[in-house]
Amino acid sequence: MQIKTTGFEGLIEIVPVIFEDNRGWFYEFYKDETFQKHNIHYTFRQENQSFSKKGVVRGLHFQHAPYAQAKLVTVVSGKVLDVVVDLRPSSKTFKQIYYCLLESSKRNMLMIPEGFAHGFAALEDSIFFYKCSNVYNKQSESGIRWNDPELNINWEVKNPIVSSKDEELPLLAELLENSVLS
Repeated sequence: MQIKTTGFEGLIEIVPVIFEDNRGWFYEFYKDETFQKHNIHYTFRQENQSFSKKGVVRGLHFQHAPYAQAKLVTVVSGKVLDVVVDLRPSSKTFKQIYYCLLESSKRNMLMIPEGFAHGFAALEDSIFFYKCSNVYNKQSESGIRWNDPELNINWEVKNPIVSSKDEELPLLAELLENSVLS
């Protein structure tokens, strides 16, 4: 596995070694020993999959403590623009955005630590897979509106398809004003 640092503490892109032959291909998606060697220390408690049609934007989502989640994300089929926002007030990258193109042909992954809002735009019909370090808890869920003008995220999608729930998420400034992130 190739481990790529991102400039954001704890946020890591992982590119697996793919073994291909005339029968097909194989790669290690997750190997605890390898992750531990690279100081990636998570126990995953839940796994999820979603299907999104081309043009769908999901996010930006996160959960508050004690149900905050680290996520290991990838695309099983298709291609997405994965977007994370650092919400850790003490971080040198606080409020900064990181973009990662996740492609099923590359089988690359993004390890997102707790304290980030996460979302993605489906650039093709896509199946998205992610492992979570904590279970989903409805009372702890939160997020930032996908089109927050302060963040000015380029989702690379014309006429995005967004859920009404995501359309109603607060702006980052509202979360900070209400001391939700401190």
